[in-house]
Amino acid sequence: SRKMTTPSPTHSDSSDSSKHESNRDSWEIVEGLRGVPASMQEPDRQEGFLLKRRKWPMKGWHKRYFVLVKGIMTYGKRGTDIQKGKIHGCIDVGLSVMSIKKKAMCIDLDTEDNIYHLKVKSSELFEEWVSKLRHHRLFRQNEIAVYPHERHLFHPHASSSPTFNDSYRRVPSCISSQSPRLHASNPNLSTTSSQEICSESPDSPTDVSRLQEDFCRLANNIHTTLKSAHSSLTAERDRLKHTIDLQGPQPAQVVGLKSGFSSVSGRAHQKVIHCVFDQESPGTPQSLVHQISNESKTSIPESISEFFDAQEYLLSSSSSENEVSRDQPRRSFSVVEVGHCYTPLVVTVARRRSTLPSTCPSSSVSLWNILRNNIGKDLSKVAMPVQLNEPLNTLQRLCEELEYSNLLDIANQTHDPYQRMVFVATFAISAYTSTYCRAGSKPFNPVLGETYECDRPEKGFRFIAEQVSHHPPVSACHADSKNFKFWQDVRWKNKFWGKSMEIVPIGTTHVTLPAFGDHYEWNKVTSCIHNILSGQRWIEHYGEMSIKNVNSDVCQCKITFIKAKSWSSTVNEIKGVVTNAEGKAVHSIFGKWHESVFQGDPPSATCIWRPMPKDQEQYYGFTQFAVELNELDSNLRPLLPPTDTRFRPDQRLLEEGNIDGAEEQKQRIEQLQRERRKVLQDNNMTHQPREDWAQQN
Repeated sequence: SRKMTTPSPTHSDSSDSSKHESNRDSWEIVEGLRGVPASMQEPDRQEGFLLKRRKWPMKGWHKRYFVLVKGIMTYGKRGTDIQKGKIHGCIDVGLSVMSIKKKAMCIDLDTEDNIYHLKVKSSELFEEWVSKLRHHRLFRQNEIAVYPHERHLFHPHASSSPTFNDSYRRVPSCISSQSPRLHASNPNLSTTSSQEICSESPDSPTDVSRLQEDFCRLANNIHTTLKSAHSSLTAERDRLKHTIDLQGPQPAQVVGLKSGFSSVSGRAHQKVIHCVFDQESPGTPQSLVHQISNESKTSIPESISEFFDAQEYLLSSSSSENEVSRDQPRRSFSVVEVGHCYTPLVVTVARRRSTLPSTCPSSSVSLWNILRNNIGKDLSKVAMPVQLNEPLNTLQRLCEELEYSNLLDIANQTHDPYQRMVFVATFAISAYTSTYCRAGSKPFNPVLGETYECDRPEKGFRFIAEQVSHHPPVSACHADSKNFKFWQDVRWKNKFWGKSMEIVPIGTTHVTLPAFGDHYEWNKVTSCIHNILSGQRWIEHYGEMSIKNVNSDVCQCKITFIKAKSWSSTVNEIKGVVTNAEGKAVHSIFGKWHESVFQGDPPSATCIWRPMPKDQEQYYGFTQFAVELNELDSNLRPLLPPTDTRFRPDQRLLEEGNIDGAEEQKQRIEQLQRERRKVLQDNNMTHQPREDWAQQN
C-alpha cells in the first residue's frame, strides 16, 4: 500500500489564511451607488427576526421582526404588529452607512440620528440579509438619484395602503348617492359631474404620495423655522428681563453693601501695594517674580523615560528666547507666600487676551477617505489632518471643566448636605457646556509626558495635568483651591460608525470639600458626534452619571443625560434627583446641559446655573475662559517647564492661522513620538509619570 501524505501549509498559505481571518474579524464598509444611475429591478421583499441591540439605557439584545421593502426597513415586536401599524422604528437603508463584521455576524446601520446594531444567529441567514440589504440599498440610492424629491420619503409604500385605495374608490358613489339632496339644497351642485370632480383629483396614488411628500417637507421646514423663532424670542425675553432687573431701582441695603465693598476692596488693594513695596526695598533688591522662581524649584529628571524630546520637539521651532537649557531648574507653579500677600496677584496683573490671534480657517478636508477603513475602530490611533483640530490640547480641555468652579466654592460654604450635592452635581453637568459649539473640531492629542499648568488667582485654583500614557491614551490632572480639591484620570475610547462617532470615557472624577470632609466621585457619560462627514456636525451626551459621597451615605445623586429623539424637544436635556439614605427623593434637578440647570419642580423651580458664553463662533466656539487657556506672555514663559502644552509649535501655529506650518509640525511631532516609543520598547522601559510636581521651599 502507498502511504498518503498531506503537504504542510507554506508560509504564504499561512499568511493568506491569517489575513483572511483578520478581514473576517474586522468591520467592512458596504459600498454605495457609483456612476450614473440606471433603471433597476425592484428587489424582493425581505422579512424575518433579527437580534437588535437595546437602546440606551438598557443593555443586551432583543429579538425584533424586520421588514425590508424598496430600501426602507421597518421593525416591530412581531410581524402581525407591523401589519397593524405598530412600528417601533424605520430605517432608510439608502441614506445609511452600512458596515458588517462577518465573524461576529453583525450588521451596523448609521442613520446619523441613531446607530442600529443588528446581529444574525446563523451564517446562512447573515449572508442572505447582507445580500438583500446590498440590493435594496442600491435600489434606494438609485431611486434618490433619479428622483431627488424621494429623498425624504420615509414610507414610499404607504400610499398603496388598502384603506386609502378603498376610500378613494368610494368617492364617486358617495357623490351619486347624495345627488338628490344636493339638488334640493343647491341645483348647481347636482349638475356637477362626478367625472369632473374625480378628474380634478390626482391621477394615481403616486401623485398623491408626492403631494404628501411636498406637504410633509413644507410642514417640516415651517416647524424648524417656528422652533428657531421660539428659541430666539425666549432668549431675547430673558435678556430683556435681565436688563430691566439691572435698570430697576436698587434697595438701600444693596447700595450700602456696594459702597462698603468698594471701601474694603480699596483698603485691601493698598495693603497689597505696600506689601510689594516692602519686598522691593533697597535691602532686598531682587524682584518679586524672581523671588518666587528661586523659592520654588524642581529639576527635570535625566532618565531616558523622561527625556520627552524637549529640545527636539517642544522648542526647536520657537525663537531663542523660548529655549530652556536642560541644566536650568524647572519653575513650578507653586505659590509662595511673601509676608501676608497672595503673590500671584502680582504675577498675573497683566490683562488677559480677549480673542485669538486668528479666526478659525475654513476646512475642505474629506473625512470619508480617512475614516472609511476605520469603521468600528478606536480612532485615537488614527492620524488626522490639522485642519480638524482646534488650538487647544486635551489637557487644556480638562482644565476647561473648571470654568464654573465657583459652584464648588458655593458648595463648600453650604451647610445642608443635600443642597451641597445639588451644587456638586451642577458643577459636574457644567463640564459639558463647552462642547456645544465645538463639535466641528477636536483638541490636539498630548504626547507622552506632556504637561499643562494653569494658575487662576481670580478663580482661586491652581491646575496641573500630564499625559501619563500614550497607548492607551490616559490623561491625569489635579486642581487645588482653598475651597476644594479636584482630580481625575481619564481615558477616551472613540468608535466611528459611518456617520457618527461615539466617545466613551473611562475613569472617575473626584472632588473634596475641606469644610465638611466630603469626598465626591462620579463617572462621565457617553458623547456622540453626529453628521461627522459634513460641515454641520452636532454633539449629544447620553447616559447616567452617578455621584456619591464616599465619606458619607447621607445622600447620593443620579443625573440622566437624555438621548435625543426625532421630532422631540428633548435635545440636550438632563434630569436628576438627590436622594437620602433611604432612597427617598429630596431635590429634583432638570434643564439642558448647554443652557441652564434648575432645582425643584416647574413652574416654581429655581435656576441655579447658567453658562456665560459670548459670541465666539468665529474663534472655534471658545468662551472667554477657553481663549485664555493657551495664552503665553513674557511673565509666564520663564515659570513653565519645557514640557508645557503652550510650547507646542503645531498648536501655536494653528492658533495663529498658519495651517501648512501647523500640519508640518504636527507630522514631525507624531514621528518623534513614534521614535521615542520605539526607544522605550527596545530598552524594555516604560514611561514613569511624575509623582510630585510642585513643592514649597
